[in-house]
Amino acid sequence: MSYLQAVVIGLLQGVTELFPISSLGHSVLVPAWIGGSWEHLVTENSAKDSGDSPYLAFIVALHVATALALLAFFWRDWVRIIGALFDTLRTRRIATSTERLAWLLVIATIPVGLTGIALEHTFRTLFAKPLAASIFLTVNGLILFGAERLRKRAEAVPVAAESVPVEHTQERELVGAVSGASGLHAEAPSPALPGAAAASPRAGSRRLDALGYGEAAVIGFFQTFALFAGISRSGVSMAAGLLRGLSHEDAAKFSFLLATPVIFAAGVLKLPSLAGPAGAHIHGQVVTGFLVAGLAAYLSVRFLTRYFTTRTLTPFAYYCLIAGGISTVWFAAS
Repeated sequence: MSYLQAVVIGLLQGVTELFPISSLGHSVLVPAWIGGSWEHLVTENSAKDSGDSPYLAFIVALHVATALALLAFFWRDWVRIIGALFDTLRTRRIATSTERLAWLLVIATIPVGLTGIALEHTFRTLFAKPLAASIFLTVNGLILFGAERLRKRAEAVPVAAESVPVEHTQERELVGAVSGASGLHAEAPSPALPGAAAASPRAGSRRLDALGYGEAAVIGFFQTFALFAGISRSGVSMAAGLLRGLSHEDAAKFSFLLATPVIFAAGVLKLPSLAGPAGAHIHGQVVTGFLVAGLAAYLSVRFLTRYFTTRTLTPFAYYCLIAGGISTVWFAAS
């Protein structure tokens, strides 16, 4: 791996991990489009013995850089969230919107965490190939486009007022599955709590702290589709959030918060591979790519958190449909 490849792929990872266009898909498709030694990186990564792939070890390091960039950007939120989580374990009560958000993240992380541990290697060897990535990138575009269409349709139809989601029986069961052993109890947030909000009469205006625990689990489950190269982790979780009535801003924030522990854990678990044959002779390239990916990810999340205050997923949907469609035709004919 050359230093030029390290810079290009690091930049690609830092941007596409957070933009809803699939980092894994682009890490497969861009080298395949360039060809030569770049394409060899992809074919080696998708081989059965990919545990010794330098490219895979490099991508792992880039994921850790992305997670650290997210932590740096949202560090104030994470300080409050982690503190609130420990408060609930101490008091055995969920009484504030921040405590509620902490448990929403815990519950949403479980599906993608379990699925990733069980199936990540299988999905990588079967589907991390140019043609498959092209098809799934097109599917990703359809998901984003469909979510926006359904959101607009729902916005035009008032929905019945709902009770505070924490009182739902289904959610109590889900919370009990996680915290029942410790006797943790969830309380309905008081209207006086900062940031607490009643259910809105229109889709697209629900607050993040009004999500139900069952809904958080569904959003977390949607992230498992990102195991397919071409399906965006942030894209599908944002789409799921929009379909549950969140604004683009809150759907994006929940997606980024949810991605942080998932990306970080997946990277840290595989970092030891850099100490073996996979990391031999590329330590300088790894450091270079790490720094580029971290900076690109930080600038990306800074841009996107502002972008989604007023704009939608539609431009990204069109990009995925066009890029995925052209790539599908090209690699199918190759």
